[in-house]
Amino acid sequence: MSGSLVPRSSRRPRVLMIGLRGFPGVQGGVETHAEHICAGLSRRGWEVTAAVRTPYMRHMSRDSWNGVRYLRIWSPKTKAFEALTHSLLAVLVAVFTRPDILHIQAIGPAIWTPIARLAGLRVVVTHHGAHYEWDKWSPLAKSMLRIGEALGMRFANQRIAISESIRRLVVDKYALPTTRIPNGVNPPESGVPDDLIRGFGLEPGRYFLLVGRLVAEKRHHDLIDAFSTLCLPEWKVAIVGSVDHPDDYSEKLQAIAKSNPSIVLTGFQSGENLAQLYAHAAAFVLPSSHEGLPIALLEALSHGTRALASDIPGNREIGLSDACYFPCGDVHTLASKLASIAATPASPTERDQLRRNVAKTFSWDRIADATDAVYRSALRHASRRTV
Repeated sequence: MSGSLVPRSSRRPRVLMIGLRGFPGVQGGVETHAEHICAGLSRRGWEVTAAVRTPYMRHMSRDSWNGVRYLRIWSPKTKAFEALTHSLLAVLVAVFTRPDILHIQAIGPAIWTPIARLAGLRVVVTHHGAHYEWDKWSPLAKSMLRIGEALGMRFANQRIAISESIRRLVVDKYALPTTRIPNGVNPPESGVPDDLIRGFGLEPGRYFLLVGRLVAEKRHHDLIDAFSTLCLPEWKVAIVGSVDHPDDYSEKLQAIAKSNPSIVLTGFQSGENLAQLYAHAAAFVLPSSHEGLPIALLEALSHGTRALASDIPGNREIGLSDACYFPCGDVHTLASKLASIAATPASPTERDQLRRNVAKTFSWDRIADATDAVYRSALRHASRRTV
Protein backbone atom coordinates (compact mmCIF):
# COMPACT_ATOMS: atom_id res chain seq x y z
CA MET A 1 0.00 0.00 0.00
CA SER A 2 1.38 3.44 -0.84
CA GLY A 3 0.47 7.01 0.01
CA SER A 4 1.12 10.41 -1.53
CA LEU A 5 4.28 12.14 -0.39
CA VAL A 6 2.56 15.49 0.08
CA PRO A 7 -0.91 15.79 1.66
CA ARG A 8 -3.59 16.38 -0.93
CA SER A 9 -5.04 19.88 -0.84
CA SER A 10 -8.56 18.44 -0.56
CA ARG A 11 -7.94 17.05 2.91
CA ARG A 12 -6.20 17.91 6.15
CA PRO A 13 -2.74 16.38 6.58
CA ARG A 14 -2.85 13.44 8.96
CA VAL A 15 -0.58 12.61 11.88
CA LEU A 16 -0.61 9.50 14.04
CA MET A 17 0.98 10.00 17.48
CA ILE A 18 2.28 6.86 19.21
CA GLY A 19 4.40 6.00 22.25
CA LEU A 20 2.06 7.29 24.96
CA ARG A 21 -0.44 5.76 27.36
CA GLY A 22 -3.27 8.22 26.72
CA PHE A 23 -4.74 11.55 27.77
CA PRO A 24 -6.22 13.56 29.40
CA GLY A 25 -5.99 12.56 33.03
CA VAL A 26 -3.21 9.99 32.52
CA GLN A 27 -0.02 10.32 34.58
CA GLY A 28 3.27 10.96 32.80
CA GLY A 29 5.39 13.66 31.22
CA VAL A 30 5.10 12.14 27.73
CA GLU A 31 1.33 11.97 28.18
CA THR A 32 1.06 15.63 29.23
CA HIS A 33 3.35 16.66 26.37
CA ALA A 34 1.30 14.73 23.81
CA GLU A 35 -2.00 16.01 25.24
CA HIS A 36 -1.05 19.63 24.61
CA ILE A 37 0.70 19.33 21.27
CA CYS A 38 -1.99 17.05 19.80
CA ALA A 39 -4.69 19.60 20.64
CA GLY A 40 -2.48 22.41 19.33
CA LEU A 41 -1.77 20.60 16.07
CA SER A 42 -5.47 19.96 15.57
CA ARG A 43 -6.11 23.70 15.84
CA ARG A 44 -3.39 24.25 13.22
CA GLY A 45 -5.10 22.14 10.58
CA TRP A 46 -3.78 18.66 11.22
CA GLU A 47 -6.04 15.63 11.48
CA VAL A 48 -4.57 14.16 14.66
CA THR A 49 -5.00 10.61 15.88
CA ALA A 50 -3.39 9.41 19.11
CA ALA A 51 -2.73 5.71 19.57
CA VAL A 52 -3.66 5.11 23.22
CA ARG A 53 -3.38 2.08 25.47
CA THR A 54 -6.77 0.64 26.30
CA PRO A 55 -6.08 -0.13 30.01
CA TYR A 56 -5.33 3.56 30.70
CA MET A 57 -8.36 4.99 28.88
CA ARG A 58 -11.27 3.37 30.68
CA HIS A 59 -12.17 6.76 32.18
CA MET A 60 -12.77 8.17 28.66
CA SER A 61 -15.86 6.85 26.91
CA ARG A 62 -15.59 9.23 23.96
CA ASP A 63 -13.64 8.48 20.79
CA SER A 64 -12.20 11.98 20.54
CA TRP A 65 -11.15 14.92 22.71
CA ASN A 66 -10.35 18.53 21.78
CA GLY A 67 -10.25 17.68 18.08
CA VAL A 68 -7.99 14.64 18.61
CA ARG A 69 -9.23 11.17 17.71
CA TYR A 70 -8.31 8.13 19.78
CA LEU A 71 -7.04 4.92 18.28
CA ARG A 72 -7.52 2.47 21.13
CA ILE A 73 -5.07 -0.42 20.95
CA TRP A 74 -4.73 -3.21 23.48
CA SER A 75 -1.50 -3.48 25.44
CA PRO A 76 -0.35 -5.73 28.27
CA LYS A 77 -0.10 -3.70 31.47
CA THR A 78 3.36 -4.94 32.35
CA LYS A 79 6.47 -2.81 32.82
CA ALA A 80 8.64 -4.99 30.58
CA PHE A 81 6.48 -5.29 27.46
CA GLU A 82 3.75 -2.66 27.58
CA ALA A 83 5.35 0.16 25.56
CA LEU A 84 7.12 -2.08 23.04
CA THR A 85 4.05 -4.20 22.29
CA HIS A 86 1.69 -1.25 21.99
CA SER A 87 4.01 0.81 19.79
CA LEU A 88 4.66 -2.14 17.45
CA LEU A 89 0.92 -2.66 16.99
CA ALA A 90 0.49 1.08 16.38
CA VAL A 91 3.25 1.09 13.75
CA LEU A 92 1.59 -1.83 11.97
CA VAL A 93 -1.68 0.12 11.94
CA ALA A 94 0.19 3.09 10.49
CA VAL A 95 1.60 0.92 7.69
CA PHE A 96 -1.96 0.29 6.49
CA THR A 97 -3.60 3.65 7.30
CA ARG A 98 -0.75 5.73 5.79
CA PRO A 99 -0.67 8.91 7.91
CA ASP A 100 1.30 11.76 6.41
CA ILE A 101 3.41 11.83 9.60
CA LEU A 102 4.03 9.10 12.15
CA HIS A 103 5.20 10.83 15.33
CA ILE A 104 6.86 8.50 17.85
CA GLN A 105 7.20 9.75 21.42
CA ALA A 106 10.22 8.53 23.46
CA ILE A 107 13.16 6.27 22.64
CA GLY A 108 11.60 2.98 23.75
CA PRO A 109 8.84 2.98 21.11
CA ALA A 110 11.35 4.42 18.61
CA ILE A 111 12.88 0.96 18.28
CA TRP A 112 10.29 0.29 15.56
CA THR A 113 11.30 3.32 13.45
CA PRO A 114 13.09 1.21 10.78
CA ILE A 115 9.90 -0.79 10.14
CA ALA A 116 7.95 2.41 9.56
CA ARG A 117 10.62 3.81 7.24
CA LEU A 118 10.85 0.57 5.25
CA ALA A 119 7.08 0.85 4.76
CA GLY A 120 7.56 4.32 3.25
CA LEU A 121 6.24 6.36 6.19
CA ARG A 122 7.64 9.73 7.19
CA VAL A 123 8.67 9.51 10.84
CA VAL A 124 9.34 12.13 13.49
CA VAL A 125 10.81 10.94 16.82
CA THR A 126 10.83 13.00 20.01
CA HIS A 127 13.60 12.19 22.48
CA HIS A 128 12.36 12.81 26.04
CA GLY A 129 15.47 11.66 27.87
CA ALA A 130 18.08 8.95 28.32
CA HIS A 131 15.76 6.61 30.17
CA TYR A 132 18.32 3.81 30.00
CA GLU A 133 20.05 5.63 32.86
CA TRP A 134 17.06 5.06 35.17
CA ASP A 135 17.54 2.53 37.96
CA LYS A 136 14.07 1.04 37.58
CA TRP A 137 14.98 -0.75 34.34
CA SER A 138 16.62 -4.16 34.15
CA PRO A 139 19.86 -4.55 32.18
CA LEU A 140 17.87 -6.03 29.29
CA ALA A 141 15.41 -3.13 29.29
CA LYS A 142 18.26 -0.62 29.38
CA SER A 143 19.82 -2.31 26.36
CA MET A 144 16.50 -2.14 24.49
CA LEU A 145 16.20 1.56 25.30
CA ARG A 146 19.70 2.22 23.98
CA ILE A 147 18.85 0.35 20.80
CA GLY A 148 15.61 2.30 20.54
CA GLU A 149 17.51 5.57 20.82
CA ALA A 150 20.03 4.56 18.16
CA LEU A 151 17.43 3.28 15.69
CA GLY A 152 15.01 6.14 16.32
CA MET A 153 17.61 8.84 15.86
CA ARG A 154 19.31 7.25 12.83
CA PHE A 155 16.20 6.29 10.89
CA ALA A 156 13.79 9.15 11.67
CA ASN A 157 13.14 11.78 9.00
CA GLN A 158 13.21 14.45 11.70
CA ARG A 159 14.33 14.41 15.33
CA ILE A 160 13.02 16.52 18.23
CA ALA A 161 14.65 16.88 21.65
CA ILE A 162 12.75 18.40 24.56
CA SER A 163 15.85 20.07 26.03
CA GLU A 164 19.17 21.46 24.88
CA SER A 165 21.09 18.83 26.84
CA ILE A 166 19.20 16.06 25.03
CA ARG A 167 19.71 17.80 21.68
CA ARG A 168 23.46 17.93 22.32
CA LEU A 169 23.45 14.25 23.31
CA VAL A 170 21.86 13.31 19.98
CA VAL A 171 24.16 15.53 17.93
CA ASP A 172 27.28 14.30 19.74
CA LYS A 173 26.37 10.60 19.51
CA TYR A 174 24.81 10.46 16.06
CA ALA A 175 25.97 13.64 14.27
CA LEU A 176 22.42 14.29 13.08
CA PRO A 177 20.50 17.57 13.06
CA THR A 178 17.95 17.73 15.85
CA THR A 179 15.40 20.40 16.73
CA ARG A 180 14.98 21.51 20.33
CA ILE A 181 11.29 21.92 21.19
CA PRO A 182 10.79 22.13 24.97
CA ASN A 183 7.82 21.27 27.12
CA GLY A 184 5.46 24.08 28.05
CA VAL A 185 2.61 25.37 30.17
CA ASN A 186 -0.69 27.11 29.70
CA PRO A 187 -1.15 30.13 32.01
CA PRO A 188 -3.56 29.08 34.79
CA GLU A 189 -6.45 31.15 36.03
CA SER A 190 -5.78 33.44 38.96
CA GLY A 191 -7.54 33.24 42.31
CA VAL A 192 -7.41 29.46 42.69
CA PRO A 193 -9.56 28.36 45.68
CA ASP A 194 -8.20 26.14 48.44
CA ASP A 195 -11.17 23.99 49.43
CA LEU A 196 -9.90 20.81 47.80
CA ILE A 197 -6.44 20.81 49.38
CA ARG A 198 -7.99 21.04 52.83
CA GLY A 199 -9.53 17.65 52.12
CA PHE A 200 -5.98 16.28 52.12
CA GLY A 201 -5.32 17.88 55.51
CA LEU A 202 -3.15 20.63 53.97
CA GLU A 203 -3.11 24.31 54.90
CA PRO A 204 -2.29 26.96 52.26
CA GLY A 205 1.33 28.07 52.44
CA ARG A 206 2.26 25.37 54.98
CA TYR A 207 3.35 22.44 52.86
CA PHE A 208 6.09 21.51 50.42
CA LEU A 209 4.96 19.82 47.22
CA LEU A 210 6.46 17.17 44.95
CA VAL A 211 4.55 16.02 41.86
CA GLY A 212 5.82 12.98 40.00
CA ARG A 213 5.50 9.27 39.49
CA LEU A 214 6.56 7.20 42.51
CA VAL A 215 9.85 6.01 41.07
CA ALA A 216 13.32 6.10 42.60
CA GLU A 217 14.65 8.67 40.11
CA LYS A 218 12.36 11.33 41.60
CA ARG A 219 14.15 10.89 44.98
CA HIS A 220 11.10 11.64 47.14
CA HIS A 221 13.10 10.35 50.10
CA ASP A 222 15.49 13.31 49.85
CA LEU A 223 12.61 15.74 50.43
CA ILE A 224 11.20 13.59 53.25
CA ASP A 225 14.61 13.30 54.95
CA ALA A 226 15.31 17.03 54.62
CA PHE A 227 11.88 17.96 55.97
CA SER A 228 12.31 15.55 58.90
CA THR A 229 15.35 17.50 60.15
CA LEU A 230 13.33 20.71 60.49
CA CYS A 231 11.19 21.84 63.38
CA LEU A 232 8.01 22.73 61.51
CA PRO A 233 5.24 21.07 63.54
CA GLU A 234 2.32 22.51 61.55
CA TRP A 235 3.85 21.90 58.13
CA LYS A 236 3.54 18.91 55.81
CA VAL A 237 5.03 17.36 52.69
CA ALA A 238 2.51 16.58 49.93
CA ILE A 239 3.57 13.96 47.38
CA VAL A 240 1.34 13.81 44.32
CA GLY A 241 1.61 10.83 42.03
CA SER A 242 1.10 7.12 41.72
CA VAL A 243 2.92 4.14 40.32
CA ASP A 244 1.96 2.04 37.31
CA HIS A 245 3.85 -1.03 38.50
CA PRO A 246 4.35 -1.22 42.30
CA ASP A 247 7.86 -2.01 43.54
CA ASP A 248 9.93 -1.83 46.71
CA TYR A 249 10.46 1.91 46.35
CA SER A 250 6.77 2.84 46.05
CA GLU A 251 5.86 0.47 48.88
CA LYS A 252 8.50 2.07 51.12
CA LEU A 253 7.05 5.54 50.44
CA GLN A 254 3.58 4.33 51.32
CA ALA A 255 4.87 2.81 54.55
CA ILE A 256 6.57 6.10 55.50
CA ALA A 257 3.36 8.04 54.89
CA LYS A 258 1.35 5.63 57.03
CA SER A 259 3.74 6.07 59.94
CA ASN A 260 4.19 9.86 59.63
CA PRO A 261 1.09 12.11 59.48
CA SER A 262 3.24 14.97 58.16
CA ILE A 263 3.80 13.06 54.89
CA VAL A 264 0.70 13.12 52.69
CA LEU A 265 0.41 10.87 49.64
CA THR A 266 -2.46 12.18 47.54
CA GLY A 267 -2.19 9.72 44.66
CA PHE A 268 -2.39 10.92 41.07
CA GLN A 269 -4.19 14.26 40.72
CA SER A 270 -5.14 16.41 37.75
CA GLY A 271 -7.38 19.33 36.86
CA GLU A 272 -8.65 21.55 39.68
CA ASN A 273 -7.18 19.32 42.40
CA LEU A 274 -3.69 19.62 40.97
CA ALA A 275 -4.07 23.35 40.31
CA GLN A 276 -4.92 23.96 43.97
CA LEU A 277 -2.00 21.85 45.15
CA TYR A 278 0.39 23.86 42.99
CA ALA A 279 -1.08 27.26 43.80
CA HIS A 280 -1.05 26.97 47.59
CA ALA A 281 2.27 25.20 48.21
CA ALA A 282 5.00 27.15 49.98
CA ALA A 283 7.38 25.64 47.46
CA PHE A 284 7.56 22.96 44.79
CA VAL A 285 10.53 20.63 45.29
CA LEU A 286 12.04 18.38 42.63
CA PRO A 287 15.04 16.39 43.95
CA SER A 288 15.27 14.13 40.85
CA SER A 289 18.41 12.43 39.64
CA HIS A 290 17.15 12.37 36.03
CA GLU A 291 14.81 14.72 34.14
CA GLY A 292 14.28 15.63 30.51
CA LEU A 293 12.54 18.98 30.96
CA PRO A 294 10.11 18.62 33.89
CA ILE A 295 6.56 19.72 33.10
CA ALA A 296 5.57 19.56 36.78
CA LEU A 297 8.21 22.17 37.62
CA LEU A 298 6.98 24.43 34.82
CA GLU A 299 3.38 24.04 36.00
CA ALA A 300 4.31 24.95 39.57
CA LEU A 301 6.11 28.09 38.37
CA SER A 302 3.13 29.05 36.21
CA HIS A 303 1.15 29.36 39.46
CA GLY A 304 3.81 31.66 40.90
CA THR A 305 5.00 29.00 43.33
CA ARG A 306 8.60 29.03 44.47
CA ALA A 307 10.69 26.07 43.42
CA LEU A 308 13.75 24.13 44.55
CA ALA A 309 15.31 21.63 42.18
CA SER A 310 18.31 19.34 41.99
CA ASP A 311 21.22 20.73 40.03
CA ILE A 312 20.94 18.50 36.95
CA PRO A 313 20.82 19.58 33.27
CA GLY A 314 17.09 19.08 32.73
CA ASN A 315 16.21 21.18 35.77
CA ARG A 316 18.89 23.79 35.05
CA GLU A 317 17.36 24.43 31.64
CA ILE A 318 14.28 25.92 33.32
CA GLY A 319 16.49 28.92 34.12
CA LEU A 320 15.85 29.47 37.83
CA SER A 321 18.26 31.51 39.91
CA ASP A 322 21.25 29.67 41.39
CA ALA A 323 19.68 29.88 44.84
CA CYS A 324 16.86 27.60 43.69
CA TYR A 325 19.18 24.67 42.95
CA PHE A 326 20.89 22.20 45.27
CA PRO A 327 23.28 19.30 44.59
CA CYS A 328 21.39 16.11 43.85
CA GLY A 329 21.25 13.99 47.01
CA ASP A 330 22.44 16.80 49.32
CA VAL A 331 19.79 16.56 52.03
CA HIS A 332 21.54 19.06 54.32
CA THR A 333 21.52 21.85 51.70
CA LEU A 334 17.94 21.06 50.75
CA ALA A 335 16.87 21.26 54.41
CA SER A 336 18.53 24.67 54.76
CA LYS A 337 16.69 25.99 51.70
CA LEU A 338 13.36 24.59 52.93
CA ALA A 339 13.85 26.35 56.27
CA SER A 340 14.58 29.64 54.51
CA ILE A 341 11.40 29.39 52.45
CA ALA A 342 9.32 28.51 55.51
CA ALA A 343 10.67 31.57 57.33
CA THR A 344 10.03 34.03 54.47
CA PRO A 345 6.81 33.62 52.45
CA ALA A 346 6.85 34.73 48.82
CA SER A 347 5.57 38.23 48.11
CA PRO A 348 2.90 38.91 45.46
CA THR A 349 5.59 40.63 43.37
CA GLU A 350 7.83 37.55 43.48
CA ARG A 351 4.96 35.27 42.51
CA ASP A 352 4.00 37.51 39.58
CA GLN A 353 7.60 37.52 38.36
CA LEU A 354 7.75 33.73 38.44
CA ARG A 355 4.55 33.54 36.40
CA ARG A 356 5.80 36.01 33.80
CA ASN A 357 9.18 34.32 33.42
CA VAL A 358 7.78 30.86 32.70
CA ALA A 359 5.02 32.17 30.41
CA LYS A 360 7.57 34.12 28.37
CA THR A 361 9.79 31.12 27.65
CA PHE A 362 7.58 28.02 27.77
CA SER A 363 4.31 28.16 25.83
CA TRP A 364 2.35 25.22 24.43
CA ASP A 365 1.17 27.44 21.57
CA ARG A 366 4.74 28.16 20.44
CA ILE A 367 5.61 24.49 20.90
CA ALA A 368 2.73 23.44 18.64
CA ASP A 369 3.92 25.94 16.03
CA ALA A 370 7.44 24.53 16.18
CA THR A 371 6.19 20.94 15.91
CA ASP A 372 4.05 21.89 12.92
CA ALA A 373 7.17 23.35 11.27
CA VAL A 374 9.08 20.09 11.83
CA TYR A 375 6.25 18.11 10.22
CA ARG A 376 6.16 20.42 7.18
CA SER A 377 9.93 20.08 6.83
CA ALA A 378 9.66 16.28 6.91
CA LEU A 379 7.05 16.39 4.15
CA ARG A 380 9.09 18.78 1.98
CA HIS A 381 12.33 16.80 2.31
CA ALA A 382 10.59 13.51 1.57
CA SER A 383 9.06 15.04 -1.56
CA ARG A 384 12.44 16.34 -2.80
CA ARG A 385 14.14 12.97 -2.31
CA THR A 386 11.72 11.31 -4.69
CA VAL A 387 12.09 13.81 -7.53
